[in-house]
Amino acid sequence: MDRFDNIPETALRWHDEGKGAALATVVQTWGSAPRRVGSQLAISGAGEIEGSVSGGCVEGAVVAEALDAISTGKPVMLEYGVSDGDAFAVGLACGGTIRVLVEPIGPVMPLQVLRNLVLARDARVPVAYITGKDVERRLVRDGFDDRFRMDRSGFEEDGETFVAIHNPPLRLIIVGAVHIAQALVPMARIAGFDPLLIDPRESFGSADRFPGETILHDWPDEGVQAYGLDSRTALVLLTHDPKLDDPALEQALKSHAFYIGALGSTRTHAKRVERLRESGFSEAEIGRIHGPVGLDLGAASPAEIAVSILAQMLMVLRKGA
Repeated sequence: MDRFDNIPETALRWHDEGKGAALATVVQTWGSAPRRVGSQLAISGAGEIEGSVSGGCVEGAVVAEALDAISTGKPVMLEYGVSDGDAFAVGLACGGTIRVLVEPIGPVMPLQVLRNLVLARDARVPVAYITGKDVERRLVRDGFDDRFRMDRSGFEEDGETFVAIHNPPLRLIIVGAVHIAQALVPMARIAGFDPLLIDPRESFGSADRFPGETILHDWPDEGVQAYGLDSRTALVLLTHDPKLDDPALEQALKSHAFYIGALGSTRTHAKRVERLRESGFSEAEIGRIHGPVGLDLGAASPAEIAVSILAQMLMVLRKGA
């Protein structure tokens, strides 16, 4: 999964600096193309670049075409075959073909659309940029549930309307800096999540146990509320202590978090459910909780449990609850 980038933001900055700018977007691929559909490259009128559409294979040619497009104010659709040799150089087994749409900012991609896109990304609001040959270029938030869930940009059935998905980066909030968290944090990073640990017990949530990680020593409900829970955030509760887990859980059930998981046996979860019922939560709300947390893999060690949790998170993210 691609990490969050600043490509639209960079294109907007170059435009505002008076350099002129264009966005190049991979709109179609065949074979083992180096970059997925939706990957972008920003190009300034001075020849500066940010991002990638091919891992280095055809960037030079795209930049040359983009400079012409900035000069003429017209879009251009490019198609390249990536040779076996070039593909091997960027880590692929064989070549492929890519189509790249180049859109100058202003004459083609409306400046206000780009500004609104940058604002949406900054606010962690998922949006889709609609573009195409004879299509009104605009941003939409509804109507593409499957695309948002799968992070899948692409052409619609008409073959003309291209939908570029801009999702916020994935986040994982872990309540409880326990052994499972020590395994889950690096796994989650590899899968593209930005993790945050919350544990008021400083002996658990220490830099020695989690070097380089963001750790909040707040009470979990306060930490969760401060950090925020949205449709691109997963919450995993690992303390096994209702005093710590329940307040954060109640925050999550009122949020749009895409995944909520809580550690504990079936018996422990039944008690948790009863407490939530007494607090006024509905069966539908309580049903959002994955408890016992993780897929039933027969996991035994903390690392195996972490694998089961991450697998379940990804399954819910991509397939829905």
